[in-house]
Amino acid sequence: MREWAEPEHVGRRREPVGTLRRAVPDDGATCLDLDGDWEFQLRPHPEAAELPAWRTAQVPGCWTTEPSLWGEVADPPWYTNDRMPWPDLPPTPPTAHNPTGVHRRDVTVPADWSGRRVLLHVGAAESLLLVRVDGQPVGSSTDSHLAAEFDITPWAPPGSTVRVELTVVKWSAATFVEDQDQWWHGGITRSVRLFTRPVLHLSDVRTVADAGGRLSVDVRVGCDAGEGAQRGYLPAGWRVDVRLGRTALAFDAEAHARDLADERLSLYRGRVRFGGWFPGIATWTAETPVLHDVTVDLRDADGALVDSQVQRVGFRTVEVVGPDLLVNGRRIFVRGVNRHDRDPLTGRVVTTEQVRQELLTFKRFGFNAVRTSHYPNDPSFYDLTDELGFYVVDEANIESHAWAHELCDDPAYLPAFTQRVARMVRRDRNHPSVIIWSLGNESDYGANHDAVAAWVRRDDPTRPVQYEGAIKDDWNSGFAASDIVCPMYASLDQVVEHVTRNPPIRPVIQCEYSHAMGNSNGSLSDYWAAIESLPGLQGGFIWEFADHGLLQRTADGLPAGRAGTGRFTDGVPDEGFRWAHGGDFGDTPHDGAFCLDGVVLPDGTPKPVMFEHRELASPVRLSFTDGVLRVRNAYDFSGWGHLRGRWVLEASDGTSCSVPARLPDLGPGCTATVEVPAELAEAGAGERWLQLVVTQAEGTAWNPAGAEVSRPCVRLPDRARDEGTGGEPGGEPGAEFPVVLTGDGALDLPGLVRPELTLWRDPTDNDDIAGDADRWVAAGLRDAHPVVVRVEGSTVVSVLGTSAGQVRHTQRFRRDARGLHCEETVELPEGLDDLPRIGVRVPLTATAVNATWFGTGPWETYPDRCTAPVGWHDLPVRALAVPYVRPQENGARTRVRELRVRTSEGESRFSFDRPVTVTVHEDAVVLDVRHRGLGTASCGPNALPQHRTGAGTHTWSWSLAPGVRVS
Repeated sequence: MREWAEPEHVGRRREPVGTLRRAVPDDGATCLDLDGDWEFQLRPHPEAAELPAWRTAQVPGCWTTEPSLWGEVADPPWYTNDRMPWPDLPPTPPTAHNPTGVHRRDVTVPADWSGRRVLLHVGAAESLLLVRVDGQPVGSSTDSHLAAEFDITPWAPPGSTVRVELTVVKWSAATFVEDQDQWWHGGITRSVRLFTRPVLHLSDVRTVADAGGRLSVDVRVGCDAGEGAQRGYLPAGWRVDVRLGRTALAFDAEAHARDLADERLSLYRGRVRFGGWFPGIATWTAETPVLHDVTVDLRDADGALVDSQVQRVGFRTVEVVGPDLLVNGRRIFVRGVNRHDRDPLTGRVVTTEQVRQELLTFKRFGFNAVRTSHYPNDPSFYDLTDELGFYVVDEANIESHAWAHELCDDPAYLPAFTQRVARMVRRDRNHPSVIIWSLGNESDYGANHDAVAAWVRRDDPTRPVQYEGAIKDDWNSGFAASDIVCPMYASLDQVVEHVTRNPPIRPVIQCEYSHAMGNSNGSLSDYWAAIESLPGLQGGFIWEFADHGLLQRTADGLPAGRAGTGRFTDGVPDEGFRWAHGGDFGDTPHDGAFCLDGVVLPDGTPKPVMFEHRELASPVRLSFTDGVLRVRNAYDFSGWGHLRGRWVLEASDGTSCSVPARLPDLGPGCTATVEVPAELAEAGAGERWLQLVVTQAEGTAWNPAGAEVSRPCVRLPDRARDEGTGGEPGGEPGAEFPVVLTGDGALDLPGLVRPELTLWRDPTDNDDIAGDADRWVAAGLRDAHPVVVRVEGSTVVSVLGTSAGQVRHTQRFRRDARGLHCEETVELPEGLDDLPRIGVRVPLTATAVNATWFGTGPWETYPDRCTAPVGWHDLPVRALAVPYVRPQENGARTRVRELRVRTSEGESRFSFDRPVTVTVHEDAVVLDVRHRGLGTASCGPNALPQHRTGAGTHTWSWSLAPGVRVS
């Protein structure tokens, strides 16, 4: 049988999936860890003969990231987004070149496992797994992201030494439903274990614990060799005990009687049910992830313990009521992110500690939800989300993007659809963090979806189901397969219109939004302003967590693999390496850099949007309207007892002062009025901003005591400056001094070069993909240079030619005791709108080393991504830049009123008559009166109209303090 070519083939001799995990290493008592070195060879296709040479491969591992394993069969990583890497129609995989990795090792089965069953656990293999023991076929499995377990006792009895052979066929008929937006890899990507269990054993435990304190536990007992009771009874004297903590649960005799009467108990499936009611028990939420241990024991007639399993449960209830997704009866906000298994060195292989660190990062930056895009994660992931507190959308490993319309209605693929969803549900259903089942991703919508949705609703009525394909064409349809309106990349206008035109009947939670490709995520704050104010909107999942760049050696173009450990720092590869994307390994066809779309860089270094999200998700909110300062608790369930605060006032005159803050005792969603501290109310002059620095009062699993949680801020009323202070234009200038301009408009001042108009920025990924960069190039903005056409007194007029006509730029200079002042006027012709920027570039005659500014920061901000504290910030110039994988516009700071740039030759001190956007480079400073927003147009909406520039006249002014040099 050629299993790799059969779409109906999902597996052979696999053990049923359940909630119990026995493949946990314990020094060989019941489990052997088989991770480590295996003999390996990569063959050109699954029917190829054995090759002469064997290499050594590490398991788990992807052979695609380890070129030393390839031999004559080169198989580097391959990236496509929505197309298959080969042209053949489903269900036919390639025949001549279908890399097939054969892993083998000798294993000695402990003799003291005698009288028990021996099972092999393979955590994940991509994409078809074939198992042999001593050359004899044992079984097979598909689904690259769920474990397969096989009873190998007939081939590997206790006390024997056997050769285990795991063959992984990279391309199969199943690959057509694993067409996700990620690198294609091959290998065994999760752990391999050998374990044992009693012949008569606990086969499954299902727990349901609701917010009212009710707990039911269904226990299934399995038998491998004909032992056990008839019709589901245990042998005489045997029993099952269940307890919550130390409290025994009662046997549900009524349910047992119903099962007997209904003939639901048999040798095929034995079940007993226990239950209890625990009013007032601590419940589970993402904010309060309280877990309780349920212990299930199987005892023989003498009372000896035969088998025991512990399940952690969280008492919580999930339901959809009209337009609301409720947890424990309360509407929640879903502050989510999509997460792939990925690593820049090992491809698809991640460790439990890596996953923990990623989840800790999520918590620190305000995320409370994760979508497992687009497949089930390793079981340890769900243990961690239970423990740390996350709402999880658990997604089945189904995406048939290239053939979406065809396969969703193809009965040949119905077994794949049902098995992938059913095995996920049966494995993960006891996890309180899993609140929604997802039927997969981007596979259109067809009969296969309706069939599997019906199965899920019957098997687990305690959770809603979602599937984007069911609603993608009509948000008021698809009820059979989706309880939630879960679109992708819907515009702000779309979501607002949907919930305001008619009363919403289902919650709207975008499964993907705010595409994070390069310098992106514009208007995240606009989305959240709508989400938090409009019924029916409850959040969404940012796409996505991490850039999928793989570390590549530049000398030979090969993946660095595990040998690249330590060869990058803070998102930047060492010399001789780079982050690779589609096409960089010679993979064709490919989809380029579309895999670089995360909120962190490939090594996990946070991008600035992470800080934006942290502030938008702040549990403490500030507002100041009509002279009244208010604080609001933005938690869904918690108070502020674990937080502390400190008031900080910063003003444009240089003032910075702080006092401790007493956070009021507020319940979730509640608001209180507080007084501006007397010590700060009259402090400072000019523009004044009040920050509330929120920190962790006590350490948690994700934040140590004292760690900053957020820094919300509000603007207080300005106060006039004393005469002669600062460098702002508009004060008393005193006597003026002449400004000398040469014939070509140059300033005749030591160390000062006249700024020139600039309308161009290096395109972001969004600019490129949306076509904006091409439009700007066609307009002549990239290559245009201003030409001085008139110098009259202290006025310089220059023009810049574009396809829409000339841009006229007028600069009027004056100089007094307070410094040099310049009034800028830019006149844009009709037809020249939506520009990248309107500003001037100030060349520096010496390398800039440090910048201090009063504005947003300290992280990078742009007009549509600027939720950041306003105040004084100070950074080395090199730290202002962001090393996005593809070079593009970066490093700006918005709302700047004061700027000081220090070089080896002195300091330049700028002030502005209005907030501007500044970008400080080592050789120049760019001062923008208008700068275009970022948007998310690489996949989603472009910059909103209010964040674009327009034609017409733009004016602003700036000053340079005396006694300093622009150098």
